[in-house]
Amino acid sequence: MTFPKILAPLSVLLLTGSAAIAEVTLINVFEVPPGQRDAAIAAWEKARDFLQEQPGYLSTALHGSLDPKARFSLVNIARWESPAHFADAIAAMRAAEAFPPVDGVVPNAALYEVVRAE
Repeated sequence: MTFPKILAPLSVLLLTGSAAIAEVTLINVFEVPPGQRDAAIAAWEKARDFLQEQPGYLSTALHGSLDPKARFSLVNIARWESPAHFADAIAAMRAAEAFPPVDGVVPNAALYEVVRAE
């Protein structure tokens, strides 16, 4: 099984990022072709069920666009205690094959830290 492209952009961040970051946010926007939304949501739910049991997991929410023409029809926002926790969880998910690929669905993921707030 080939793991989704989610690891490609994250591997650079995780190798070069600071382990001292206290909390990180994963923002993963999904391009979902017509007719694949339900399958994409089901795959996300399977991944969520696995990841929420991993050390360092804080929360996640999947958002759906109200605009049917939006390029990214699904957006996942998840919080993790650290980049290292996230990297370990993704490695475990990959080993367990807990995120089934969905034809045509393209994830675009990156980890973020808060740089400004209210």
